[in-house]
Amino acid sequence: MGPYSKSAAALQNNDFLKKWGYFYALLPFLLLITFAACNRTETAAPGYSRAFKIIFNQTTHYFDHNQPDKAIHYLDSAFREIKSPTIDDRFRFYGFHYILAQKARLDFKQAMLYADSMLMMAGKSVTKEQYVSNFAEGNYAKGDTYFSLKQYNDAYQCYFQGYLVARNYLHKASLADYTYRMGMIMYKQDHYKLAASYFKESLQQSAEMKDDFPEFYRKQELMDNIAISYKHNGDLDSAITYFDKTLHYIDANAGKFKERADMLEIARGVVYGNKAEVLISKGKNVLAREMLKRSIAINLRKAGDNRDAELAEIKLGQLYLTSHKNDSLINLLQSIRKQLDSVKNDDAEADWNRLMGSYYLNNADLAKAIHYTQVYNSLKDSTIKRLTVLKESDVNQQLANLEKQYEIENLNNNNKLQRTYLDVAIVCATLLAVIVFLIWRNWIKSKSDVAMVTSLNEQINEQKANLEEALAEINTRNQEKDRILRAVAHDLRNPLGGIASLTSVMVEETEHDKDLNAQLKLIRETATDTLELINEILEATNNSSSPLKKQWVDVNLLLNNSIELLRFKAAEKHQQITFDGLDHAAEINLNREKIWRVISNLISNAIKFSAVGETINVKTIRGNNQVVISIKDHGIGIPDNMKDKIFNMFTDAKRPGTIGEKSFGLGLSISKQIIEKHHGKIWFESEAGKGSTFYVSLPAAVKPKTAHAESRSGETNEVSGR
Repeated sequence: MGPYSKSAAALQNNDFLKKWGYFYALLPFLLLITFAACNRTETAAPGYSRAFKIIFNQTTHYFDHNQPDKAIHYLDSAFREIKSPTIDDRFRFYGFHYILAQKARLDFKQAMLYADSMLMMAGKSVTKEQYVSNFAEGNYAKGDTYFSLKQYNDAYQCYFQGYLVARNYLHKASLADYTYRMGMIMYKQDHYKLAASYFKESLQQSAEMKDDFPEFYRKQELMDNIAISYKHNGDLDSAITYFDKTLHYIDANAGKFKERADMLEIARGVVYGNKAEVLISKGKNVLAREMLKRSIAINLRKAGDNRDAELAEIKLGQLYLTSHKNDSLINLLQSIRKQLDSVKNDDAEADWNRLMGSYYLNNADLAKAIHYTQVYNSLKDSTIKRLTVLKESDVNQQLANLEKQYEIENLNNNNKLQRTYLDVAIVCATLLAVIVFLIWRNWIKSKSDVAMVTSLNEQINEQKANLEEALAEINTRNQEKDRILRAVAHDLRNPLGGIASLTSVMVEETEHDKDLNAQLKLIRETATDTLELINEILEATNNSSSPLKKQWVDVNLLLNNSIELLRFKAAEKHQQITFDGLDHAAEINLNREKIWRVISNLISNAIKFSAVGETINVKTIRGNNQVVISIKDHGIGIPDNMKDKIFNMFTDAKRPGTIGEKSFGLGLSISKQIIEKHHGKIWFESEAGKGSTFYVSLPAAVKPKTAHAESRSGETNEVSGR
C-alpha cells in the first residue's frame, strides 16, 4: 500500500474519525490555518475583525472536539451578527465550511465550491501579504479536493501554484504541507524517487514546528512515507533504514505522549506491516512473519486500525501459502473472514478469495478452487491499482493459478463456466460498442460546439468593434460638450459679474423704496448664484482635461489655512471647527490649489448642512503610504436614496442648507475628479439625521532629498509673500 493509503490511511478513515476526532483528520489543514494566521500581524490590513477572532477561536474549539456540525451552526449564526466583516473574515468563513464539506461530510462537490469561494476572496485582498496567505491556502484546499477526486494532475497544479506564490513569504512549517501533498501526487503517478525527495523536503521544513503531538505524528508519518517510496523504487536498504528511523523516533518520543499510547501503538503497527513487505522482498520470510504478527496484534484490537490489520493478515497468509503451511493458512483465512464481515475492506476481500482459491487448489478441491478464483477475478479489477510490492511478488503465483484453472476447465469441460465466459464476452463487447458510440457522438457534438463557439466569437468581435466605435464617438462628443460648456460659461461670466457688481452698488449706495430695494437684492442674489454655478461648470470641465501641476505641500499647513479661512463662515452659524493634525510634519506631492478647493468644499458642506451651534471635526492620520483626511459633522446626514448619487455631476440629490443655503450639486463631483487625478480616494459614511463623515485618502510618497530643499525654499517665499 502507498503512503496515502497506509500511514495516512487513518486520516481518510471514517472509523478513525469516530475514535480519535476530527482534529487529527484535519491536522494538515488546521496547521496551515494556524501558520497563515501567524503570518498576519495585529496591524496588518485588514486582518480579522475583533468580533471574528472570538468566532474563530470558538469554531476551532468545536472542530478540535469532534463537533463539526455544531461548529458550523455556531459559525453561521455568529457571523450574521458581524456588521462589516473584513475580507479575511469572509475568507475564513468559507474555509471552515470547506473543512466541514471536505473532511467531515466527504461532499467533494460542495467542498470545491467553497474552495473556489476562498480563492475569490483571495483575489479581493488589499495587501500583498494578505493575498499570498489567502491565495496559497485557497489553492491548498482546492488541491485537496482534487486529490480526493483522484484528479491528481489538477491537484498537483493547485499545490504547485500555492507553493510557488508562498515559498518566499510563509513559514517553512506551512510550506511543509505543500511539499507533503506534492509528494503524494508523485507517489500516485509512480514517480517514487521524486516522491521520496518531496517527503524529505517536507520533513526538513517540519523541523520548525513546535514539538506537540500533532506535529510529532506528522513527522513519523513522513519518515514512513519516505521508506515506502524507497521500497517501490527498489532501494530496499534505504527503505529499511527509514522504517527503523521511524520506529526509533516513535520510541524516543513515547514518554512525552503517554496519554496517546494507543495512537503510538497504531503508528508502530503500520510501520511493522510496511517493513514486513520489504523483508519479504529481501527473502527474509521468518523475520517478516514475526513483524506481521506484531502489526496484527496491535491493530486487530478494538481501538486499532482494523483495516491495516486485515491487510497484514493477508500478507501473513501469503507467507503461509508459499511455505506450504496449509493448516495455519486456513485457520488464518477463517479468522479474516469473520473480520471482513464486520469491517469492509475491498483490498483484503480480493486477496482473501485468491488465497482461498490457492488453498483449495493445493488440496485438489477443484470446484471450490474455481469458485474462489472467479470471485477473485471479479474483484481484482477494482483493487489492482492499489496493489504494491506484494502484488508484484505474487505475479508468478497468480499466473500459475490461472494456468491450473485453465487445465481444470479443459478437463471438466464445464459448460456452465463456458457459458459464463461467453456472457462476460457479450457484455464486454456491448460495453465496447457503447463506448465507441459515445466517443463518436461526443466527437460529432464537439464539432458542432466548435462551430457554434467560432460563430459566437465572430459575433462578439463584431460587437466589440461596434462598441469601440461607439465609445470613440462618445468621447468625441464629450470633448465637444466640454468645449461648448466652457465657451458658454466664459461668455456668460463677464456680463453676470457686471450685473452682480452693479446691483450691489445700487443696493448699498443708493436709497430706494422698500419694494425696489427687495427686487434689487433678488437680482443681486440671482446673479451671484448664477455666477457661482458658472464657475463650478468651468472648474468641472477644466478638471477633466487639464494636467496637474504638483508641488510638495505640508498637509497640516494646508488644512490649517483652509480651516482658518472658513472659521468666519462657520461663525455666522455660531459653529466651531476643530482640527487634529499629524503628530509630525509631512509633505506630500499634490496640486495645492485643487486640494485646497476639495477641503474647502467639504468643510463648507459640513457648515451648510449642520445646525446652528454644532461642531465640525477635521482630523488627519497617516497609514501605509497614504494620508487620510476626515471631515465630520453632526448635521442632517444623507438619506439612503441619495447616497449613490451625490458624486454625480448635475445630480438631483442637492438640498438646501439648514438655513436655506443654495446647493448646485457640482462640488462633490469636482472634488472626486480632483482626488482621482491625484490617484487617491474619496468616500463617506452617513446616517440620516445624525451627520456625515467624508474621507479623503492621498498617496504619501517619500519626498526626494534634492526636491526637499527646493520645496522648503519655495514655501518660505510663498508664506512671506502672503
